[in-house]
Amino acid sequence: MIQCMKLGKELEGLDSVPFPGAKGQYIFDNISKQAWKQWMEMQTMIINEQKLVSFEPKARKLLEMEREKFLFSEDFVMVEGYVPQEQKKP
Repeated sequence: MIQCMKLGKELEGLDSVPFPGAKGQYIFDNISKQAWKQWMEMQTMIINEQKLVSFEPKARKLLEMEREKFLFSEDFVMVEGYVPQEQKKP
């Protein structure tokens, strides 16, 4: 269990570091599995909406900046109409 910086409560942590390096470890230590799942959904939507090619350096930099805003700041602007998967009706 970790104190999730994104959701502001104690929740289950990630099973493993999401990617190598200090930033991956920081996310592992401070972001819950639930918040990471929300980010992965948002990342997919950003890639699709902006027609990004995720392996291009420019796209990777944009996704990194958006990830930081989404997980750690209040500067992230949700796309209009976005509903996290766990809040969608079956």
